Amino acid sequence: MTTALISHPDCYDHITPPGHPEQVARLDAVLNALDKMDLMRVSAPLAAEDDLLRAHPKAHLEALKAAAPEHGWRSLDADTHMSAGTLTAAHRAAGAVVRAVDMVIAGEADNAFAAVRPPGHHAERETAMGFCFFGSVAVAAKHALEFHGLERVAIVDFDVHHGNGTQDLVEDDPRILFCSTHQMPLYPGTGHAHETGVGNVLNVPLPDGAGSEVFRDVMERQVLPRVDAFAPQLLLISAGFDAHKDDPLAGLMLTEADFIWVTERLCDLADAHCGGRVVSALEGGYDLGALGASAAAHVTVLKERGA
Repeated sequence: MTTALISHPDCYDHITPPGHPEQVARLDAVLNALDKMDLMRVSAPLAAEDDLLRAHPKAHLEALKAAAPEHGWRSLDADTHMSAGTLTAAHRAAGAVVRAVDMVIAGEADNAFAAVRPPGHHAERETAMGFCFFGSVAVAAKHALEFHGLERVAIVDFDVHHGNGTQDLVEDDPRILFCSTHQMPLYPGTGHAHETGVGNVLNVPLPDGAGSEVFRDVMERQVLPRVDAFAPQLLLISAGFDAHKDDPLAGLMLTEADFIWVTERLCDLADAHCGGRVVSALEGGYDLGALGASAAAHVTVLKERGA
């Protein structure tokens, strides 16, 4: 067994307006950085409607279908735009994370990374926002619970932006633990420490300019112990790399070494509680060089731990 890399060419067909940070070149940056790694390459399926409906109401799915343009772009808000290929790409992105869960639970792979776009962690129950359309990681968590019968799934989100969508989709379900580190103040303005769901949400806001020392400290003192105490049967990671010091959209100062460190620590917890079952999905990261290097650092750890 090994690390599965799950992606699909349809993810290139989500075309954003010129100058938009969530661009096609992001996927190239990630896949080119992983090109020479010995990974199990898997084609992402389209997400099944039943899986999406565990997280989003039918009205949300129908609204996105109605909004999809035949050509050009349709803007859902100032940041979030649809092209003719967006809806299929979003279905592939969610389907990739669900397929990853199926593979690690079935023992077909030790762990998995979904290299997909658009990202998902800002998509709320009935609102596409922040470049996101479906809450892919939340969809996969609910699939693990309802389809595979797991009882506890943890999600750790280290994207520089708070995963408001993931929180919205899981905060009422005590079977899912959601932990997020993120810069504050910053888009989308959520993720305060007092937002705790039904006791299953841990938000750790970080100040602008925070770097390795602060990030590792809050992980060691707050996030990792919380995951350890929860003893998940599956660990999902919302792997946004926009907390990197070179990223243009935020002000945290992490480096590839920090992404290596946090991936190792999360794998330690997965080894302790769930047989190493880790599924990671690409979220943000908008400096192409930093994105590629950070994704490669992250996946290298997954591959080493799965060997």
